[in-house]
Amino acid sequence: MPTKKPSGHRKYSSNITETPERAASRAMLRAVGFSDADFKKSQVGVASTWSMVTPCNMHIDGLAREAEAGVNAAGGKGVIFNTITISDGISMGTEGMKYSLVSREVIADSIETVAGCEQFDGLVAIGGCD
Repeated sequence: MPTKKPSGHRKYSSNITETPERAASRAMLRAVGFSDADFKKSQVGVASTWSMVTPCNMHIDGLAREAEAGVNAAGGKGVIFNTITISDGISMGTEGMKYSLVSREVIADSIETVAGCEQFDGLVAIGGCD
């Protein structure tokens, strides 16, 4: 059976929230706190690079929560998820610096992977240092 054709401000998330075939997907979302009302809202991913590996990112969890609250206050459903971060400041002058530029691709790829898989309608990405 074909899925419902996406439209409007929920172009992507409606693939999950509006078809009988995706009931199991909605059950998973209920397990992370989605309500009936949330299924009618645009889903906006909030990508966080919060980590304790560098002082540049220690505060980002708080920023991600503020972004989520802003999305929710604007009528959307914010969904926080994490990705990796590294510290050039710590790895400078070591073999670890070989990972610096590559890590940026990994970060971008991981954010794109989550946003695409979860069918987010929008995205806020919060990073540090760069």
